[in-house]
Amino acid sequence: MAETFSMTQLAREFDLTSRAIRYYEEEGLIAPSRRGRTRVFSLRDRTRLRLILRGRRLGFSIAEIREILDLYDGRDGERGQLVHFVRKIRERRASLEVQRRDIDAILEELDRQEADCLDRLAESGRSANG
Repeated sequence: MAETFSMTQLAREFDLTSRAIRYYEEEGLIAPSRRGRTRVFSLRDRTRLRLILRGRRLGFSIAEIREILDLYDGRDGERGQLVHFVRKIRERRASLEVQRRDIDAILEELDRQEADCLDRLAESGRSANG
């Protein structure tokens, strides 16, 4: 496996735009080196990009992803990062469960309202024909 990667290689591998990769760089989540004006990404950048995308897919904010990534570089290293990540996963799951209950309640209300509307339409059709 290569030790360094170009913007094009990472964009292709992760199905991202160069703009998205530059955004993560601007946010301080990845830190490619430079050869002239060309960005050169390390294995560390590649791994961090994979973790960023996983975090985004799970619904974490950029700030939350930054916290998780920064913990790896901290005193507790990977263990501290994993403990924090598990806590964030549990928080996210709890939030999604609340959203699911809210969505289920809204769907039930929509079903009731639709049924009521259909009943009223049927009634108005019968009274117009009657």
